[in-house]
Amino acid sequence: MADQPSDLVQGTLDMLILKTLALEPMHGYGIAVRLEQMSKGVFRLNAGSLFVAFQRLQRDGLIRNEWKATENSRRAKYYALTAQGRKRLNSETREWGRQVAAIARILETS
Repeated sequence: MADQPSDLVQGTLDMLILKTLALEPMHGYGIAVRLEQMSKGVFRLNAGSLFVAFQRLQRDGLIRNEWKATENSRRAKYYALTAQGRKRLNSETREWGRQVAAIARILETS
């Protein structure tokens, strides 16, 4: 069971996209591949989920996009983190750490 892909915890997709874009600007497929690699195959994202998340993040001013050539000389929409997106990532990362620590304390209670 540990080797099976898993659904993301609700509300974490945006944070994971922002974290991926904090590393470097990427196109949608690259983001999906990077998240799958970093999670060691636990998270596999579908294009529909990513598309909706990209729209939401752009609407909120957290990411921007531009058309560029890929490594294969194809055109793709590349996404990049904005300053506001970096601030949101930092605050969500702190909050996520706080929640994970609290859940760990609860699960460790005997």
